Amino acid sequence: MSGPGAGFEYPPTEVSWTKRDALLFANTIGCTSDELHFLYELDPNFSVFPTYPVILPFKKNEQEVIDFYASQKAVKIPGVPDFDARRVVDGQRLVQFLKPLPATSAGKKFEMRTKVLGVYDKGRPGSVVEIQQDLVDVGTGEVYSRAIGSSFYVAQGNWGGPKGPATENFPPPKGKKPDVEFEDQTNAQTPLLYRLNGDYNPLHAHPEPGKKMGFGGVIIHGLYSFNSTCHGLLQKLGGSDPANIKEFQARFASPVRPGDKLVTSVWKTGEMKGEWEEVRFVVKVAGGKVCLSNGRALMKVVGDRLSYDGAVCTVRYVGEVSGTSGSWLGVEWDDPTRGKHDGSHKGVRYFTCRSKSPTAASFVRPTRPVEKPQSFVAAVGEKYASELAQTNVIKFSNKVAEEVGFDKIQRKQAQLSELKVVIVDGARIASAYSDGDKPISQICPKIVELDLSRNLFRKVNTVVAICSELPALRSLRLNGNRFQDIFDDEGLKSAEDSLENIKDLALEETFMSWEEICHIATKFKTLTTLIACANQLSSLPDVPLLTLASTLVSLNLEFNNFIAIADVACLARLASLRNLHLKGNFITTITQDSSNSQPVFSTSLKYLDLSYNQVSSWAFVDGLPISFPGLTSLRFSHNPVYDNPDPEFSTQSKTVTEEAYMFTVGRLANLKALNFGTIPNSDRQDAEMFYLTRIAKHLAAIPESQEAEVIKQHRRYEELCELYGPPVVNRRKEINPAFLEARLVAVNFTFHPTSKGGEVVERMTRIPKSFDIYAVKGIAGKLFGTTPLGLRLIWETGEWDPVAGFDDEVEDSSDEEDAEEEKEKAGDTADLGESSQPEGRAGKWVKREVELQDGPRQLGFCVDGLEANIRVEIR
Repeated sequence: MSGPGAGFEYPPTEVSWTKRDALLFANTIGCTSDELHFLYELDPNFSVFPTYPVILPFKKNEQEVIDFYASQKAVKIPGVPDFDARRVVDGQRLVQFLKPLPATSAGKKFEMRTKVLGVYDKGRPGSVVEIQQDLVDVGTGEVYSRAIGSSFYVAQGNWGGPKGPATENFPPPKGKKPDVEFEDQTNAQTPLLYRLNGDYNPLHAHPEPGKKMGFGGVIIHGLYSFNSTCHGLLQKLGGSDPANIKEFQARFASPVRPGDKLVTSVWKTGEMKGEWEEVRFVVKVAGGKVCLSNGRALMKVVGDRLSYDGAVCTVRYVGEVSGTSGSWLGVEWDDPTRGKHDGSHKGVRYFTCRSKSPTAASFVRPTRPVEKPQSFVAAVGEKYASELAQTNVIKFSNKVAEEVGFDKIQRKQAQLSELKVVIVDGARIASAYSDGDKPISQICPKIVELDLSRNLFRKVNTVVAICSELPALRSLRLNGNRFQDIFDDEGLKSAEDSLENIKDLALEETFMSWEEICHIATKFKTLTTLIACANQLSSLPDVPLLTLASTLVSLNLEFNNFIAIADVACLARLASLRNLHLKGNFITTITQDSSNSQPVFSTSLKYLDLSYNQVSSWAFVDGLPISFPGLTSLRFSHNPVYDNPDPEFSTQSKTVTEEAYMFTVGRLANLKALNFGTIPNSDRQDAEMFYLTRIAKHLAAIPESQEAEVIKQHRRYEELCELYGPPVVNRRKEINPAFLEARLVAVNFTFHPTSKGGEVVERMTRIPKSFDIYAVKGIAGKLFGTTPLGLRLIWETGEWDPVAGFDDEVEDSSDEEDAEEEKEKAGDTADLGESSQPEGRAGKWVKREVELQDGPRQLGFCVDGLEANIRVEIR
């Protein structure tokens, strides 16, 4: 370090900051609402953005606006001219992050210690002053950050100083496409907001200084571009974790004006310096010049998609783990059962997983071999073309035998240009092409159905690039992928033309939010079927549905975390929705708050699957016609209320599901299919009669004064009474159990003679409950003048019993469900489930009768209540 001014140290400058300063800085450089650890002071991981120290030499210890020009003139560098601070711009800057900043400087004393590394005369263009600035804790002497930067004093050269050393360059890798690209749209407010951090140079607020310097007016702070680009890198590659960046540098190449769009291209070099990977970048003004060149950063890159022995994972953390030596990769497995923890190890949280599983994460060594990713073209060729080359010729007696079936299939698959269904799930696909690949449009242009599930994609734009060359594509499956930066994915912004013919989209187990799912799905302008199962969704916020509102016919949200129908209320705006699948959630009610009105869905919605939920009340079923006025087909099995429909009166387990079927049909007047079975008119009539009879049984069990409360629980009671007449309510009289009357059963015997034309005889008598069946037969024999042991006594209960055939649901038959969905795709106008069983297969009803078997069992234990109808027959 030699030359004029070199080694000169400025007097230390005391600096300070508050949490409010840190929040303002994060807001002005583009931190977003999903980075609350930079934007919310009460966040448990609240952090100051790493590059914040670059503002402190301007802000110093002030909370008020300062005179920028006066502050820059405060100290003269010996041996060099007095430069005009009114004509200075940033040159190049390197920041090293040595120690995380505290949220506020309160309680400590910090100084900015600055020394001159060199002053260089660049001739007519101007002069460069290179300095080193260390942010130091005065109490401990610890250095928190070090910035090595240069300032360029415009048109202030030719004073005879040294030209200075050549600058080390860090160009992007030749011939390699950027790994990541992102944009930053500035506006007129950008420099006006950024200056509030403490950099009050008038050049960035008033046009006059810029005109004098030849810029034509206001330009944006070079350090704004510097800081916002660092934020973009940390967000895209470092998981927004400030611990994942060690160094950041760039050269200020040309000015940026308010309204310019900054486009950053990033390359991962793969060059490691310890546990840090060197990343290079270039920032351009869209359609214009490079504004930040020589971009370089040392980072722990997270978000990489890796495959170990067929198991795919996402890197969430790079670094040390307490109690161990060396560096580790913290990974989240796509298969959440494969790991050992959730990103927290021995009480220390190192990263957070998307999955809520407690075993989704592991630590692996960076040296562990990974499987090489491949392109879509290579994956299709590997699966469908290489099979033919690997076929062994089979010979019998030295004669080649044809492999009937298999050989023909393989040859057909080998004809890639004729492929219509391509399944390359789990094929380690990370890109559309690799070097030397032929165009997809030439290799396999006829693909109609494509499964790209469980691959190594980071961005949706890779999928868009593949689909753009498949004009015949109609069905796309992207299940199990872990897409990143969905809202900032440039490939999605103009994806409509590439995706316009796709009708079916599957996004199962992607762990995307509903906003992200809709952001992708709305790019498919003719989408009719969307599958978004197993995405840990607990409610659907109201987001723009755009064309989905008029095109979407079938929506599958099975195995999510909804607890109420109101959690999906925003779907009421889907005017064409016909089928809604909510199987396997945790739904218990229609609305959690009874004071809220029920959501009302379009009358176009005909089929609803609520099986395997947690519904435990028939009031839920009564409310379905309000929320789903067009409902005609329902799947409702495997809910608590269906498995135990009437605990008070359902005593025989064999008839429980039959009764549940009856109650469901009886309560829903417009239902035409239940649990994949059509409901014929005869079944509906029987179900409604049974339901009405059961209501009467409930009425009989309570005092007449409480009758209104029971009827209120059955919305169709009055309607059913009009259809079939009011049921007979045999309400028991309250009798003192000490009275004799309470110990007698009034038995109405009806004798049916064996001879045709014989007259039916009725006799009424009272029999003590304690009499056994032998004694009862003796009384019947005496009444009708027959031998008691030659009689059969049949108790007529007055209730209806189902005969098997009502609830023959195909248990979880994916084939049957697929068949129904195929009908939807084919444009079948019939209600889903209406034709899933023949008319003749419907269930039947008979009146329930119980034969009183000979034995010592007492009459009171064989019949219910104090009255009984017993039919007497000759054996």
